[in-house]
Amino acid sequence: MTFSVTILGSGAAAPTSQRYPTAQALQVDEHFFLVDCAEGTQMQLRRYKIRFQQIRAVFISHLHGDHVFGLPGLLSSLSLLERVEPLDLFGPPYMEDWLRGQLKYFTPLGFPLHFHTLTAKEPEFIYEDSRVTVTCFPLKHRVPTWGYLFREKEKLLNIRKDMIGFYHIPLRDIPAIKAGADYDTGEGKPVPNAQLTHPAIKPRSYAYCSDTVYVDDLSRIVKDVDLLYHEATYGNDGKARSKETFHSTADDAARVALAANAGKLVIGHFSARYKDITPLVNEARRVFPNTEAAEDGMVFEIEQRHRAEQ
Repeated sequence: MTFSVTILGSGAAAPTSQRYPTAQALQVDEHFFLVDCAEGTQMQLRRYKIRFQQIRAVFISHLHGDHVFGLPGLLSSLSLLERVEPLDLFGPPYMEDWLRGQLKYFTPLGFPLHFHTLTAKEPEFIYEDSRVTVTCFPLKHRVPTWGYLFREKEKLLNIRKDMIGFYHIPLRDIPAIKAGADYDTGEGKPVPNAQLTHPAIKPRSYAYCSDTVYVDDLSRIVKDVDLLYHEATYGNDGKARSKETFHSTADDAARVALAANAGKLVIGHFSARYKDITPLVNEARRVFPNTEAAEDGMVFEIEQRHRAEQ
């Protein structure tokens, strides 16, 4: 089953000839979740063959243009494609006012929008479906900003077929065993669940940390995440500027990843001043070696692992 992130835009502020501004698509099986929606996002969705109608929800980090200017156009296109399923939109205060102000000049949408306004000052559970849960958490930027933590739901254990035959386990008892129960043979000595099942699949996780200065407590919130995206607008040469604009350096992002024990760090939201982002990658890798730079079109797949492989 797929759990992957496609980088739709990896740049900061204005688009460049190499980078669109920020947007990402998280795929969980056949469903997609859009994370931020900068100018040009729908073009990138087409370029990387992500079907519009498979977008289940949109998560916006904050109301700066390089994270939201693509949203009105995307919604208009969804309507032209005859979407009828409601769309959940999560984002900061005033997002609904801003977006409805834009949409009132369009042909009315053919599907309902469900707005969910974020106000949390601590990590807060905001969404779930049959596959994932989503928690938002506050970041520290010039305007109210939130990050998102996506976690797969726990998988059931896999029962061993040889054990079904050996103990003549009836079908009615299999769901309980897959949920973790031991099996009573009727002879007074239960068979331990670990003997009957294969190790469970470890739920996968992805954390998205949008525009923010370094936040010391952030590593606790995203502890042990498989894949961490953290903005790195500047290198160490721009440390003073990063503090002025409430952004992070590559070194800041790497320190969060290291303290969080993340599996992999992806840095992005690069300032257009950097024609070559190799120095930023090197700065991050000196702190957290398993770092990669986001590039438009890159796909980061999180593979399934059994708990025994952790």
